Amino acid sequence: MSLWGWPWRTSTGASGFGRSSTAEEVTEGIDAHDFTAIVTGATNGIGKETARVLALRGAEVIIPSRTIESGLRVKESLLEQNPSAKLHVMEMDLSSLDSVETFARSFISTNKRLNILIDNAGIMACPFQLSRDGIEMQFATNHLGHFLLTKLLLEKMKSTAKETGVQGRIINVSSSAHRRGYELPFSLDKLNDKSSYKRFTAYGQSKLANILHANELSRKLQEEGSNVTANSLHPGLIQTNITRFLGFSAALGICLKPFLKTIPQGAATTCYLAINPKVKDATGKYYVNCNEENPLPEAKDNDLANKLWVFSEELLRKGGK
Repeated sequence: MSLWGWPWRTSTGASGFGRSSTAEEVTEGIDAHDFTAIVTGATNGIGKETARVLALRGAEVIIPSRTIESGLRVKESLLEQNPSAKLHVMEMDLSSLDSVETFARSFISTNKRLNILIDNAGIMACPFQLSRDGIEMQFATNHLGHFLLTKLLLEKMKSTAKETGVQGRIINVSSSAHRRGYELPFSLDKLNDKSSYKRFTAYGQSKLANILHANELSRKLQEEGSNVTANSLHPGLIQTNITRFLGFSAALGICLKPFLKTIPQGAATTCYLAINPKVKDATGKYYVNCNEENPLPEAKDNDLANKLWVFSEELLRKGGK
């Protein structure tokens, strides 16, 4: 049974974890002191919880933020809970290709290693608007910004894995809403057509792109023998800042409460894929409630994944990247 396609089963799966598991529970006893992670969207919601828990386990966490000021406020609040947390704030706006490129260049210049990349940030069902690069905002933010970020940091992840012998992990936070995303082809003309814009379909398309991106990236990494994995996930239905365009009322919130996850529960699958040893070597998979599940059949379509990859590269070239 589900709400809008979001699973809400309470039982645990093969991993030993399930819908009610929290990010702390799925990482309990794991030492991440040798890991460096980048978590996009870590200034609020499940991204912030993901950063908090990874830092709690000892990882050095980079927090990209649209403004340094907002990022520093988040860092300060996390340090109040864990004074020994290793946190760094860097400026980045995912909806701007120039900003993503500047962030990646700045990070690489620090000579830090990179073990974990969590493509978590996103916007949901916003009114029609174009990014600075002239691309529909949900696709630009949820997919293309992460596509470029991952591309620019991939060699750093490969070299880190080779130097340390520790498998690198790339995690794309998708959504069960990807099941609504096959209504539109991957065409810039269609993406930018305001007259036919459907905000939930556009969101679903961007989330379908997250899964296809992870799968095609996984295939390419396996072909070249790189010790880096790529997976995607659905975090669950959580009332966080991403739902601000949905107009949740107090009454609706009460009605939905049995189906909603808490933020610690919502961050569990991300943290599980980031550092739990049970998923070593798992790649090209889709996870819900810390267990592998089957996404929409089109999300596993290799031809569609390649088509999206080519389309994304074309958009980057048009943007001078």
